[in-house]
Amino acid sequence: MSTSKTLFLLLLGTALSGPALADPPKTQNGHFIDSNGATLYTYDKDTGGKSACTDKCAQNWPPALAGRDDTASGDWTFVESHDGKRQWAYKGKPLYLFAKDAKPGDTTGDGAGGVWHLAKP
Repeated sequence: MSTSKTLFLLLLGTALSGPALADPPKTQNGHFIDSNGATLYTYDKDTGGKSACTDKCAQNWPPALAGRDDTASGDWTFVESHDGKRQWAYKGKPLYLFAKDAKPGDTTGDGAGGVWHLAKP
């Protein structure tokens, strides 16, 4: 079999088997970060696996949205964000970013208003 035909069959097999699975958020320095290194947070006012952060709250604390190819596994699940998108959740708690975290690794939102906390394993 020619090299080009083998490559074509490998690519065809990959396309037919579906997209590669993306990983859930990672742990760094004892808390969760997204794929860009941005810190993830939880909100005390969320209940029953639903986001209570809407409107102005969601502008300051955008949901940690899942990619199209991301898959839930174990403690990692999805909830519906305030605007109907797939939002990452850990053990049923929706996860958020903080708009004032300027660079990867910033944790300026921890403790904000007494209701925002670093998302931790």
